[in-house]
Amino acid sequence: MSDKPIMAKATAVWLVDNTTLTFKQVADFCSLHELEVQGIADGDVAAGVKGFDPVSNNQLTQDEIDRAEKDPTHRLKLKFNPAAVGEEKRRGPRYTPLSKRQDRPASILWLVKFHPELADAQISRLVGTTKPTIQAIRERTHWNINNIEPIDPVALGLCKQSELDQQVQKANAKRAREGQVMSDDERRKLVSTEQSLGGEAEPKMPSAISGLETFSLSNTGEELEETAHDVPDAESFFNLPNDEAEDETDTDDDDRGA
Repeated sequence: MSDKPIMAKATAVWLVDNTTLTFKQVADFCSLHELEVQGIADGDVAAGVKGFDPVSNNQLTQDEIDRAEKDPTHRLKLKFNPAAVGEEKRRGPRYTPLSKRQDRPASILWLVKFHPELADAQISRLVGTTKPTIQAIRERTHWNINNIEPIDPVALGLCKQSELDQQVQKANAKRAREGQVMSDDERRKLVSTEQSLGGEAEPKMPSAISGLETFSLSNTGEELEETAHDVPDAESFFNLPNDEAEDETDTDDDDRGA
């Protein structure tokens, strides 16, 4: 059974309006800050909130209120209600709004891929899913696995960055207790996002020269030698008679004439 009354702020509004209790007494009973109760009295806080009567709702007795009004140091005690026993908040997966439930497989895949050290129970608490769904995505047997793209659950609004960091740190501490040796890649993944964002960004290489970082020129001292090729004479491209052939032709003509 919780020590805090139901509808605490509405109960504080009723106590401020209908009793002479001090701000501290009301704040202690309703688990609020004293300045917040003063703001309720001034009308700056809980404007428009209807008071919730703790006496008629079986949370306080009138005798307890009278005793507290006479003694400013008296702390109000919540009335024991047998019907409220065992009605504490149920532990289990968190509630996920309908509009974001379709994003859960993408966030699960992101957690499985980038934080494999997280247990199924931790993933379930972060994104509000079930262990069979997590197992199906781990084993890639999910019915829609081919169409799922990993997306950070923090970016999707399924959990807070502080909650994710807390679960990652717990996984890190558990591994340390079990004496498991982690690789460098796993150790980097266990660093919280806040710590990783605080480091200096690595310089990025322009895409135009990407891949040239491993290119090197070997200086062997050898020089390329040009091979001399026989270049044909321009006249060789034409089939022209030479001088000797012309002389022989003239001699034959003279003989015939004689």
